Amino acid sequence: MAKRDYYEVLGLKRGASADEIKKAYRQKAKDLHPDRNKDNPDTERLFKEAGEAYDVLKDPDRKAAYDRFGHAAFEGGMGGGGPRPGGGPGQGDFASAFSDVFDDLFGDFMGGGRGGGRQRAARGADLRYNLSVTLEEAFSGLQKTIKVTSATTCDACDGTGAEGGAQPVTCPTCSGMGKVRAQQGFFTVERSCPTCGGLGQIVKNPCKSCQGQGRVPKERALSVNIPAGVETGTRIRLSGEGEAGMRGGPAGDLYIFIEVAPHEIFEREETSLYCRVPVSVTKAALGGDIEVPTIDGGRSRVTIPAGSQSGRQMRLRGKGMPALRGGPQGDMMIELAVETPVNLTARQKELLREFEALSEDNNPKSNTFFSSVRSFWDSMKS
Repeated sequence: MAKRDYYEVLGLKRGASADEIKKAYRQKAKDLHPDRNKDNPDTERLFKEAGEAYDVLKDPDRKAAYDRFGHAAFEGGMGGGGPRPGGGPGQGDFASAFSDVFDDLFGDFMGGGRGGGRQRAARGADLRYNLSVTLEEAFSGLQKTIKVTSATTCDACDGTGAEGGAQPVTCPTCSGMGKVRAQQGFFTVERSCPTCGGLGQIVKNPCKSCQGQGRVPKERALSVNIPAGVETGTRIRLSGEGEAGMRGGPAGDLYIFIEVAPHEIFEREETSLYCRVPVSVTKAALGGDIEVPTIDGGRSRVTIPAGSQSGRQMRLRGKGMPALRGGPQGDMMIELAVETPVNLTARQKELLREFEALSEDNNPKSNTFFSSVRSFWDSMKS
């Protein structure tokens, strides 16, 4: 049976680039995977054919010879890299061709590609700590001490995991590489070493304090600087304060997530503060001065204009929250809530009735509204 053209085997046109050749072979390797072609007896032959084509076309010199002479370039010693046993790429070359793309196909699944090296010292895990602060604390900033329980370096073995601080020895199963390979059909599969768990080393005499882990759980007190202006969702990173690494590996980080508790008086929106202040009907009608609290614990005097209605807002500049990353301090907005009096005495009711009889022209919004209502009703009747 005549050999198919190598470009045809990979589904390429002549003149394809090195990246196009590699990409085409990767796709062929996926398409011809035995798990996808259990009922096709030609799968192995087609896969080897694709590997042979890739082995030739990936090499610039051999590709140039093939482009000029075709399959004859590798028969009888013509051109390229000279003859190969069997008139084409040997079994070792086919394995090399597949190895070139094995990492791209399965590297993520296997946890790393060829040459990943040994993983003797594993980095510790990052930790999360949720910290609640008051709005006053968020305004001023503070130093706060928190307690965190995490895995820390074992003092008995200095983190080596071996009794007396002895150093671990090279794993005999993987020779310190942390990985082993197994043949499955015409695939070579790479896995973490089951003996050392991928660390490349084993402990012959485990430390009694940490059972060979090199780490023990311990509660630690840490001082945290909470900057002024933090808000819910602010994240503070403490480098190296996470879990200790395995067998002397670097520690992870501690991430502190801030939650600002709701306040009884103020509502916050970024750097702005809002304060709803109740005022009496007479104060709103006649006007006057009131004192309002500020987030720094102080007081500010606010003048209410005569005839103010509920919902009217007044701004106190610079009385809001500081900006976390610099910039001007926010403002504080005062919103008036005109309060209707309750539990009136007979005399108060008498005075209000007398006032109402005299105030027909003092309620412009009411007059306008009910005038519109009367017009609406008249139009419906007609």
